[in-house]
Amino acid sequence: MPNSSPRIAIIRLSALGDIVNSAVVLQLIKLHLPNARITWIVEEAFAPLLEHHPMLEKVVALPMKRLKKERSPKVLATIVSTLRRLGPYDHVIDMQGLLKSAIVGRLCGARLHGFDRRSIKERAASYLYASHSAIAYEANIITRNCRVVADALGFTCNPEEIAQKEPLFPTVALRKPLFEGVNIAIVIGASWPSKRYPNHKIVSLCEALPHPCHLVWGTPQEYDDALWIAAQCPNAHVAPKMDLAQLVSFIAACDLTIGNDTGPTHMAWAMNRASITLFGPTSGRMIGLTPHNIAIEARSDVDVRRIDRHDRSIMTIEVESIVHRALELL
Repeated sequence: MPNSSPRIAIIRLSALGDIVNSAVVLQLIKLHLPNARITWIVEEAFAPLLEHHPMLEKVVALPMKRLKKERSPKVLATIVSTLRRLGPYDHVIDMQGLLKSAIVGRLCGARLHGFDRRSIKERAASYLYASHSAIAYEANIITRNCRVVADALGFTCNPEEIAQKEPLFPTVALRKPLFEGVNIAIVIGASWPSKRYPNHKIVSLCEALPHPCHLVWGTPQEYDDALWIAAQCPNAHVAPKMDLAQLVSFIAACDLTIGNDTGPTHMAWAMNRASITLFGPTSGRMIGLTPHNIAIEARSDVDVRRIDRHDRSIMTIEVESIVHRALELL
């Protein structure tokens, strides 16, 4: 008889946007397996996003970036010891498709499921899986996330179930109240410079929008950029420094988020809020596309398997086109 309370481990270590776009699987698992006991294994920097999630039994934070930076045998031994103490699990699912995530999964248990060699980023990882999903690498990221989990657990992923999702993360009190009326979040940062919309165009965007624009930043350089933008435009306001839980709540409180292809922008879809994501070297396959969550893509020939990090075509997106779509959504 199948286990009525299966223990499931999900491997999705990083990055922030990928974790945000993966969290929908928790609702799908609980919908089809209500008594499932779910562990999420994640890079330690992103663990605070998941730590208080009501659908997770446990969050395991691993110092993978610290291991890569320090190359410390002690850090490696801690990671291996932590993973070997976790099991046993009925199902272990690698949602990331990298060799490091596959190795992490194997340390949790032999029954590891992941993408097949044609569907995966690092093909060597597929040889560590006991079972596989064949899902085109070029497919939408939300579809891939949901399908690989559904295949592993033996249920069908219905697009309507995804469309009817509840907000994916709990919220907390905001550090600073928003203005009365409509508020717009503008996410100015990204992991690569080529994914960032230019600061001078953000100034023009804020000037053209009829509602307060809050500049969301994450690094000291982005904070300096936000200060510069706000100094040019009275309608632009620098958002406060926030941790991940506060950031989710801030995005959830705004009526619209406009931003680059990065984690904070993806949070709008996760929290069922309207969004416009701007793409240059990447494409709209990286977000949950709905009538209220849209992509504006530069005219760029994107190869999803060989992303050109020097492609600065995002700079060609016209401010007027963003404003037009924003007013439609609002």
